[in-house]
Amino acid sequence: MDFKIAVLAGDGIGPEISVQGVDVMTAVCEKFGHKVTYEYALCGAHAIDEVGDPFPEETYQICKNADAVLFSAVGDPKFDNDPTAKVRPEQGLLAMRKKLGLFANIRPVQTFKCLVHKSPLKAELVDGADFLCIRELTGGMYFGEKYQDNDKAYDTNMYTRPEIERILKVGFEYAMKRRKHLTVVDKANVLASSRLWRQIAQEMAPKYPEVTTDYMFVDNAAMKMIQEPKFFDVMVTENTFGDILTDEGSVISGSMGLLPSASTGESTPVFEPIHGSWPQAKGLNIANPLAQILSVAMLFEYFNCKEEGALIRRAVDASLDANVRTPEIQVEGGAKYGTKEVGAWIVDYIKKA
Repeated sequence: MDFKIAVLAGDGIGPEISVQGVDVMTAVCEKFGHKVTYEYALCGAHAIDEVGDPFPEETYQICKNADAVLFSAVGDPKFDNDPTAKVRPEQGLLAMRKKLGLFANIRPVQTFKCLVHKSPLKAELVDGADFLCIRELTGGMYFGEKYQDNDKAYDTNMYTRPEIERILKVGFEYAMKRRKHLTVVDKANVLASSRLWRQIAQEMAPKYPEVTTDYMFVDNAAMKMIQEPKFFDVMVTENTFGDILTDEGSVISGSMGLLPSASTGESTPVFEPIHGSWPQAKGLNIANPLAQILSVAMLFEYFNCKEEGALIRRAVDASLDANVRTPEIQVEGGAKYGTKEVGAWIVDYIKKA
């Protein structure tokens, strides 16, 4: 295959982990005889500083013309601490999702045996947890009508039938590929938008007779993820709930630095780590590159290159087993490895495999 990849490194630790993702992709392509070309583009705070726009038109064109986007992270404290800032790095993310029509965010929540002790949950609760959170990404409150003055503010949580149907279809299809259990998360006891979600899910469920479909209020789902994470197989929900639940899910594994995600839709798919830009660690060579590397595995799997994805996953598992780890997940007394060293070890493993 020939891959044309748009690389958006972004802010903070983004550029450091991006390099590791690109190196792994290159090594895998060499091994399997694929051709790959990269085009680099600005986004986030870096793009605001350079051109005044967190997702410039040029970046959009590069993304649109690529087969996939390898994205890292955006965000900078100088914007976080300024409520009057008119342009923010995160607006670049929203613009990218909207312009590329990325309506589905797919986040795996899985545990790694050697890191179960790092989870805030008891080992017996979390060991073996493996589920997918599918979050609607371009509708709801984040994109609805907004208003703010000194005395009043509102956000509108609007959804249309086509928006709901297409994301539920993604949920049902993933459930079919996995353990055939779909949980639709809403707040139908209070919100009209949620009642429409539930109504449409109930209309669609008979088309997937093999899938066990259940419905859960978002507060109950948040509790269930802690009390019994192994209950879930595929969870699908709207934008705001999904944002919160996926972050909750990410903590279960014991390291946010390990979890990748994919955003797919009408145009170019985007693969990225779920963690933020961690500006405090910028340039210190301590950021965990595994989520970025695993997002490359998701990229290959999206294009049905299953062996390539599996090799990357084996390499990551091997690095963890060999205690080649960045400081936040290193075992006590373990050797010191930085972002670059972990990436280089994994590239070496892939070349020798």
